[in-house]
Amino acid sequence: MLSSVRTRRLALGGAIGPSIFVAAWVGGAAIAGSGYSSIEDPISRLAAVDASTRPLMTIGFVGFGLGVGAFALALRRDVGGPAAMAAAVAAGATVLVACAPLDRSSTVDRLHGLFAGIGYLAVSATPLLAAPRLFERGAQRLAAAGVAAGAVSTVALAASLLGAPTGLFQRIGLTTADAWIVACAVAIAIRE
Repeated sequence: MLSSVRTRRLALGGAIGPSIFVAAWVGGAAIAGSGYSSIEDPISRLAAVDASTRPLMTIGFVGFGLGVGAFALALRRDVGGPAAMAAAVAAGATVLVACAPLDRSSTVDRLHGLFAGIGYLAVSATPLLAAPRLFERGAQRLAAAGVAAGAVSTVALAASLLGAPTGLFQRIGLTTADAWIVACAVAIAIRE
């Protein structure tokens, strides 16, 4: 069983990991310049084999994975069950995305897409799966924000797969889910 102090520390990974990830893709897009479009190009393009921004974006993916992995442990103690498992899957899949950069080979590109898809679904599911337990516990605002974040993230994922500008809708969906993870992490850290 995790102590309250350890749970608080682990929860902060949910604030740190997404912040590193978002900073990496914002910074990477700025460094990449006119050859990269944050509207059209997927975030993963910043970590492609020959991208000058690959080291930065790889740090973003791994930072997210480590931070959200720690957060998943705190979430397991705080909320339990499926939400913690979804956060852990999102963390692991994101690290695997970093291990399978685009443009290495067609096989690696397919693996990359698989890992990215699993990670995206898992991060979108995390707030939705946490909501029932949070409602039960009386954390109405965090639960309602989780339902909204999960719904927006899921719709954005679907839009990016159905032809909407991939980069824009990835950023909308991931930022929304990540913002909820940060809010939940802070709530756990101050409550414990």
